[in-house]
Amino acid sequence: MIESKLNLKVDLSTKQEYRDCISDLAQNQLIYTLDDFTHHRYFSRLEHSIHVSFFGYLVCKKMGLDCQSAARGGLLHDFYFYDSRVTKPDKGIHCLSHPTTALKNALEYFSLNKVEQDIIVKHMWPVTLSPPKYMESYIVTMMDKYCATREVARYGSRYVPDQQTQYVNPSHRNYI
Repeated sequence: MIESKLNLKVDLSTKQEYRDCISDLAQNQLIYTLDDFTHHRYFSRLEHSIHVSFFGYLVCKKMGLDCQSAARGGLLHDFYFYDSRVTKPDKGIHCLSHPTTALKNALEYFSLNKVEQDIIVKHMWPVTLSPPKYMESYIVTMMDKYCATREVARYGSRYVPDQQTQYVNPSHRNYI
């Protein structure tokens, strides 16, 4: 899925290392419910989260940082279960409150280290005032902005429904 969405050439060993980093998350079917929510135009929240996760993983690996935490935090950074275009949060506005909601949800289902928690709760910086504590958090935050821009700008203007269905098959749940 990653290669087909972003036209990346990914070697098998890198893909397998990435999958190993997130394997426990990918085994939980709740992750796949993110596919039910549109996120950036024609991308689901799951697709967006995988993009952020994978790019964060690649950059952190290249820099010798904790690429596993980047992959895991990136995958869970938007781990909330409502359509933000329809449902409003109980307190505040969505862009400020969803990182806390995502972290609360993630902690309910997964064991996370401090880097992963920081990635999730700080990914909306600088919109949120508190800056990331770890370099991995900064990187995933930047990858979130990069992926969102790429998803909207590159694919949004040339969307063709038939092309969308050729590489997205939610019934197979084989995104990761």
